[in-house]
Amino acid sequence: MALWENIVEGLGGSLVSNLLLGAAVVVLAPIVVPAVLVGMRPVARTLIKGGVLVYDKTREMVAEAGEQVSDLGAEARADSTASSAT
Repeated sequence: MALWENIVEGLGGSLVSNLLLGAAVVVLAPIVVPAVLVGMRPVARTLIKGGVLVYDKTREMVAEAGEQVSDLGAEARADSTASSAT
């Protein structure tokens, strides 16, 4: 709210200046908001693409770690079976 207060103080803080500022926001918002959203779309797309890549890599790493743990368990069972057979 400090930004808004600074803007209002800069305009003198009168009712007329506040009404003019409000009218300008109402008129410009339909123009500015879509332009900002169009500009943010590539940024959002890049962030989502990065998140998908991180998710896929993490899933691969977890699957590989699971395989290695499974292999270690199988080796431990085989060693255990071999040592109890002798």
